[in-house]
Amino acid sequence: MPRYGGGSLADVLPSSLAVLGVPGAADPLGLVGRLDGVRRIAVLLVDGLGWHLLPVAAPHAPALADLTGRYGRPLTSGFPSTTPTSLVSLGTGTAPGRHGVLGFRVNVPGTDRVLTHIDWREEPSPLHWQPVSTQLERAEADGVAVTVISRPEYAGSGLTLAANRGGRHVGAADPDALAAEMLAALRAADGRGLVYGYHPDLDKVGHLTGVDSPAWRLAAADVDRLVAHLADGLPSDAALLVTADHGQLNVPVDRRFDLDTDPRLRAGLRLVAGEPRVRYLHVEPGATDDVVAAWRGVLGRAAWVATRDEAVAAGWFGPVPERHLARVGDVVVACHENYAVVATRTDHPIEARLVGYHGSYTAAEMLIPLLTIRP
Repeated sequence: MPRYGGGSLADVLPSSLAVLGVPGAADPLGLVGRLDGVRRIAVLLVDGLGWHLLPVAAPHAPALADLTGRYGRPLTSGFPSTTPTSLVSLGTGTAPGRHGVLGFRVNVPGTDRVLTHIDWREEPSPLHWQPVSTQLERAEADGVAVTVISRPEYAGSGLTLAANRGGRHVGAADPDALAAEMLAALRAADGRGLVYGYHPDLDKVGHLTGVDSPAWRLAAADVDRLVAHLADGLPSDAALLVTADHGQLNVPVDRRFDLDTDPRLRAGLRLVAGEPRVRYLHVEPGATDDVVAAWRGVLGRAAWVATRDEAVAAGWFGPVPERHLARVGDVVVACHENYAVVATRTDHPIEARLVGYHGSYTAAEMLIPLLTIRP
């Protein structure tokens, strides 16, 4: 289960703000005592660096392995364990149900549109779709110097505005530039400072070539160099927090169901959202029970198939207000083990050909690291 309020990704920035003395900031991770005297904090999120991947990366990332052994502990992501949901949980300090970015793709209620959060620009308005103030805004309002550093192409996107509004935004095109800009922002902070950096490459390579592929090992080495550079360059009154948005696992071809070629899985559906490890099924009126029965019959032990009410009651999203409920499918399909439900005709063509996946609630996907590093 996600440990909202007591050990999840959503707790990282609230605890950071508590260390920096922002009034009213909670400290669910207990960082205040451990980081006494720290006035500048860098938070690095490495996309796809799950807790269970650290031993896999260790032969190619010795500095990361050493730092994990000395400073690391596991947290959980939220649910679904997917990048848009996690980035907004980190940025707002809240569970997915509250901020409303409830999946990789979700239906825009009242329409037939499926919003892909990583391709989101202007509509729906990010401030309306995700109305919760960010922790960066809260820190900035209290006088903390806030800097966000990520790839230049992410500037101004809907997801960036939903997750990271507040502070100064700086582009960094590669791991070396990211480290340099994060350290420069820390050193430039006059008084208290908060620097957030985002590194996407490990996840991208894992999707395309698989966990522990030769390309993935090279990407893990890049992460090692990035983290070591940051740790070595910290000012004396600074701390570095390294975390991730989710883990990843490889899905064999023989463990993929194709909802576009199986008429039993298409029956009764109005539209499909989510992603291969967690599907949101929006059904025709009156078809919910039939769809649940059909998907349970086809997928069997490969997935948990539940109604929206059952999924919300299970607590995976945290509390979900009425205005966000319809973004969750009438039926939720969360894959077990290393199964997936692809859509070879209706999803992006590359998606069914990926090797690495995430999104569901296995430990390989939901357990993430937190490294709390001081000079």
